Amino acid sequence: MNYNSVELKALVEYCDQTLNSAAFRDYCPNGLQVQGRPQVQKIMTGVTACQALLDEAVAWGADLVLVHHGYFWKGESLVLTGIKYRRIRTLLLNDISLLAYHLPLDAHPVLGNNARLGVRLGLETEDSMEPGNPQGLGNIGRLSEPCSLKAFSQRIQQLLDREPQVIAGGSHKVSKVAWCTGAAERYIETALAMGADTYISGEISEPVVHIAREAGIHYIGAGHHATERYGVQALGEHLARHFGLEHRFAEIANPV
Repeated sequence: MNYNSVELKALVEYCDQTLNSAAFRDYCPNGLQVQGRPQVQKIMTGVTACQALLDEAVAWGADLVLVHHGYFWKGESLVLTGIKYRRIRTLLLNDISLLAYHLPLDAHPVLGNNARLGVRLGLETEDSMEPGNPQGLGNIGRLSEPCSLKAFSQRIQQLLDREPQVIAGGSHKVSKVAWCTGAAERYIETALAMGADTYISGEISEPVVHIAREAGIHYIGAGHHATERYGVQALGEHLARHFGLEHRFAEIANPV
């Protein structure tokens, strides 16, 4: 198959507009974080711009790496030493661009992490967990047929290829489900206020266990990495179709 190429500037502008990244107040810069060669033909996507992902990109000959977790986080040291130096050096020496979208990729109603996770788990989205907010995070919806917590947990394990951490909030079936990918376990109180009987996120903290048990809502910690694999893949596939580019997703295993 013959692939096209696109100007880096045009691709970045398209992503910024598609994800409406300028509307978000985030913990990191969204968009182009490291500039590489001016033309893009091969895009490698991954969850986090770790060294293993960058090495995969170099080996494949990628022009651009697209991730959910990039660099330059709020409160992060500004110096380029150690791990950060090696990562940036890899990109610069190989003339590879780094494009990263954090909250904009969580929130997008079609390509976003929450949207794609809902589709994967067979959840029918009814609303955002922040109704009326275009930048709202998290979704709420229903299963087509209620099922036991055990059966739903097994479905998640099968579909995400990771055993979830499950806290039962009672003996009730899973029906109305709220979910927010990544480290959003404290949104459980929002899920409660919206009448959800089950809440899914990526991670879990000690207080959430007690909230789930005492409030009577099931909590499922399905993995930060596992729940955030699908948005960046969807965006990469969308870009490949739209511009006629070559795309590959690199799965760098992460137990968290």
